[in-house]
Parts: sequence; structure tokens; C-alpha cells
Amino acid sequence: MAKAKVAKRPTRDEFVLEEIGNQLVEAQQEQSEVVLTVWGREEAVRGQIIKMDPRTGRVHVENNGETDKVPFMDIMSVNYPRD
Repeated sequence: MAKAKVAKRPTRDEFVLEEIGNQLVEAQQEQSEVVLTVWGREEAVRGQIIKMDPRTGRVHVENNGETDKVPFMDIMSVNYPRD
């Protein structure tokens, strides 16, 4: 039986990944609220970055007391809320 095809994560060059990393570090240091566009998710992830775990490669985003652990490689863009 054929395996269902899963869409592959788009590849990004090292400069794009470095820019996303820099934006995440800056947002964490300034304790800014961010909106992350995450590959494979319908909804954007919104909240404050409380931790970036280099061991697991996950970014911990807290919103209303709940923590969402987002894989760094799945983050497509970092934006700031406009409201």
C-alpha cells in the first residue's frame, strides 16, 4: 500500500535561518510579543518567547500561561502584532 505523501518543509538558506534566529533573540531580550508563522499549522503562534532550547531546537512561546514549544526549523517568519 502506498504511503500518503506529506508536503515537505520548504528549504531556506542559512541567511534566512540566521535572520529568523536574530529576530527571535531580539524579541526574547526585549520581552516583546511575537506572532510566528509555523510550517504545518493553520494558526499562527502568538506570545512571548520565554526560552530557546538549543538541545531540542525548540522555541518556547508563552501565551496566557500556556507554553507552546515550536521547533525552530518549522518557523517560517517572525512578526510583531499590530493591535
